[in-house]
Amino acid sequence: MSDVRTPAQIEADIVRRREQLAETLDEIGTRMHPKTIIGDAKAKVASAVDHTAGRAFVTANRLVTDVRNRFVDPDGAPRLERAVPVALAVVGVVGLLALAARKRKA
Repeated sequence: MSDVRTPAQIEADIVRRREQLAETLDEIGTRMHPKTIIGDAKAKVASAVDHTAGRAFVTANRLVTDVRNRFVDPDGAPRLERAVPVALAVVGVVGLLALAARKRKA
């Protein structure tokens, strides 16, 4: 048997293909519209910024938690054996900076 199509089948096929082509062209037109391109670019940048900010927050949070864990025990009490030497070092550095600034003025 041969595949013989009737004129109505051929016409229906042409109409269907025209509709598919029209949809494809509409989609291409939408994707290539400057507003769509700009919107997509903005969304990508916003996503990248959100991702970077999220990573920065996680890193900062981890750092703060690590520092806190070094100077505070699990009960919340300060670990004086660690906090006092650091506080003395900070006071010493600030004192040296103050002396250096005073000498520069003189």
